[in-house]
Amino acid sequence: MQLYFIRHGQSINNANSGNASYTEHSDPFLTELGIQQAEHLADYFKGRQEITDPEAWNNQNQFGFGLTQVYSSLMERAVHTAAFTVRALGNVPFTAWPEIHEQGGMYVREQKNRFTGLPGKPRSFFEKNYPELELPEAYDESGWWNRPFEDDEARQPRADRVLSELIQRHGDRSNQPEERIAFVSHGGFFVRLIASMLKLPWRQGAHNLKFWFPLNNCSISRFDLTEDELTIQYINRTEHLPAHLITG
Repeated sequence: MQLYFIRHGQSINNANSGNASYTEHSDPFLTELGIQQAEHLADYFKGRQEITDPEAWNNQNQFGFGLTQVYSSLMERAVHTAAFTVRALGNVPFTAWPEIHEQGGMYVREQKNRFTGLPGKPRSFFEKNYPELELPEAYDESGWWNRPFEDDEARQPRADRVLSELIQRHGDRSNQPEERIAFVSHGGFFVRLIASMLKLPWRQGAHNLKFWFPLNNCSISRFDLTEDELTIQYINRTEHLPAHLITG
């Protein structure tokens, strides 16, 4: 299995990260620049979807991607980003995976009632705006979150569960073609997933340094998982974006 981890395009929160007077949006949407990033990403995948030489060593995707499944969190910025690629490819299944959400989940960002849990977008929002997205059967108008703020103790176990379920769903099978999976997700969750893959203690590096894996908006990272090996082929590639669209 090949896993392609894609961070969403620039959100309104990302764009205002240095603005002291800005109050973060609880479910931030893409900026115009973020939409442009997602469009470039979609064009890039569309132009390289076909595997042009199935027998060649394709560790840098020089012979194409061949995506077989796209998953997204149910945060608006991730679904919107993913939809551009899904629509450009035309025939790749697009499925919600709520558990690949950003750390904390859905919660109030304003100082009053800060960290109070929120419901998240209702089912009808996605059915209207992203009809190609396959949603969980139990998901209804009450929203997809409806829980308290996700505290730190819950975050790593969630990433561990996602990794286990990913392998169960799409791990290599005898006499079956290799699956090439895209996650459209979030920077904080990416670091948790890396920690799960490598069994790293959360942010505890050598010499009391705290590690982090920064991702640019709409960057691509690739992990190959076989029955007995994990190979990190690359992290945070952005060559599909022009310089003025590279943001953090």
